[in-house]
Amino acid sequence: MTGPDFEDRPPDGLRITSYDERHLATYIRLLDADSEGADWRDVVAVIFGLDPDRDPERARTIHDSHLARARWMTEIGYRYLVEPRLQ
Repeated sequence: MTGPDFEDRPPDGLRITSYDERHLATYIRLLDADSEGADWRDVVAVIFGLDPDRDPERARTIHDSHLARARWMTEIGYRYLVEPRLQ
C-alpha cells in the first residue's frame, strides 16, 4: 500500500467493493485530472502522495490502475451503487 488508504492496484472484479466505496472521491479526482489533461506525475503526487521520480514504475501502475477502475465505475460500476442492496 502507498499509505494507510491505497493499494498498488484497486480490485478488478465485476462488483463494487468496499475499497471502491472508500475511494469514490479518489476516482472522481482522477477522472477530473484526466479530463483536464493533467500530467500523471503531478496527479500521482497530489492524490496518492507519491514521488513519481523515486519509483516511476510503481507510481505509474498505481495511477493507471486506479484511473482504469474509475473509468469502469463510470461505465458499469455505477449501476451497483443505485441498485437495491441485498440484506
